[in-house]
Amino acid sequence: MLKLAGLVEDSIVDGPGIRLTVFCQGCPHHCPGCHNPESWPFEGGSEMTAEEIVQIAQKNPLCRGVTFSGGEPFCQAKELAELAKQLRAAGYEVASYSGYTFEELMDGSVPDAEELLKQIDILVDGRFILAQRTLELRFRGSRNQRVIDVPASLAEGRVVESTAERWVGAHL
Repeated sequence: MLKLAGLVEDSIVDGPGIRLTVFCQGCPHHCPGCHNPESWPFEGGSEMTAEEIVQIAQKNPLCRGVTFSGGEPFCQAKELAELAKQLRAAGYEVASYSGYTFEELMDGSVPDAEELLKQIDILVDGRFILAQRTLELRFRGSRNQRVIDVPASLAEGRVVESTAERWVGAHL
């Protein structure tokens, strides 16, 4: 079972195109200025199975992507890895936000993080930093956050930032 703060169908702000956004319940980061502080407590929220979430995504023929947001998705890495696996098998692009950096997720300190990373396409990493807040960067809240091509990063053993225009905009 996944512990959720909520779902947003038809989202256009959590990744390119029309997406289903899965807001996880529980976050250890408590970033000042967070736009989802109600998702911080680990108690509360509601529970859903991976299968139920896949069915919700499949109800909308225009939905081609699913984004995990927070709370902190990597606090439920094992459960979300199973959901991501099912979503990718059904043809969806899967992205996740995380207050952890890619390097923190790979150092072994976050349980099952690598298992989830292996099942997602894009990671927007790093804590929201209010002093670096921006509205200029696509799908990011602060300038320190990166849009990471996860399969390429895992293959190379280092961060490979996405250059996909649909995620980061046109390069000048």
